[in-house]
Amino acid sequence: MICTHCGKEVSSESNYCPYCGAPAAPLVVERGSVKFEIKYSPSYALLEVQLPANGHIIAEAGALTYMSSNIQVETRTRMRETGIWGAIKVSLLGGETLFITDYSAQGGPGKAGFVSAPLGDITSLEVTPSKGYIIQSSAYIASTADVKLDTEWQGFTKGLFGQNLFMLKTMGEGDIFINTFGAIDKHELGAGESLIVDNYHLAALSDTCRYEVRMFGGLKSTILGGEGFVTEVTGPGEVYVQTKNVKEFVDWIWRYIAPKVRSRGVPFGRR
Repeated sequence: MICTHCGKEVSSESNYCPYCGAPAAPLVVERGSVKFEIKYSPSYALLEVQLPANGHIIAEAGALTYMSSNIQVETRTRMRETGIWGAIKVSLLGGETLFITDYSAQGGPGKAGFVSAPLGDITSLEVTPSKGYIIQSSAYIASTADVKLDTEWQGFTKGLFGQNLFMLKTMGEGDIFINTFGAIDKHELGAGESLIVDNYHLAALSDTCRYEVRMFGGLKSTILGGEGFVTEVTGPGEVYVQTKNVKEFVDWIWRYIAPKVRSRGVPFGRR
């Protein structure tokens, strides 16, 4: 972020400028004809995209928070980018909707705001023909027009049965915006440097990285310790980790509401 008072760069986690004490303001990024800023990080992040006349952005269905009155909306299936089988696989394997939405500014500039259901942060990843990313399908929130998502790619799904983890690979050029559950913890790996990440915490990684998916500590540890799969990522490249685990959060909530649910109904499996 940039301090609007003194102009110095400020950490995205800072609420006030450490140089002059003024409230920190989100940094507006301009890439090509599209401007965007990420507000209210890291807990309640919101993505605002400013579009030029006839400019457009693609977003996950249901992500819209607000938009200018001149924004034209077209909801469609994912088949234009992925084909029918790719669209079905994203929906069934990735737990995502079959639909995405195009937002285009008509007759002049416009803006639109997007959020996702999990409480957490949003970040942008710049995609180029020589630099792409592998992202969790559930992390996708929006992308600029020339970024494509390869749903036919099968390089990450082997060995992940039971974890409902489905990854997407980016192609093309532009920006893709991902959301995380909790804050985003970014790691820069040098050549040969490795990081082991729990798969429920893995949000994205550079496609320049090598990776190996395996059970945590072997089968016995997985069953008795309640752990699942982990991924060892080896650089060079970037790794984006989300600080919270959706599955653990749901299990934590269920621990408190399960007794009330069971006390008000017939336990599952009984007549």
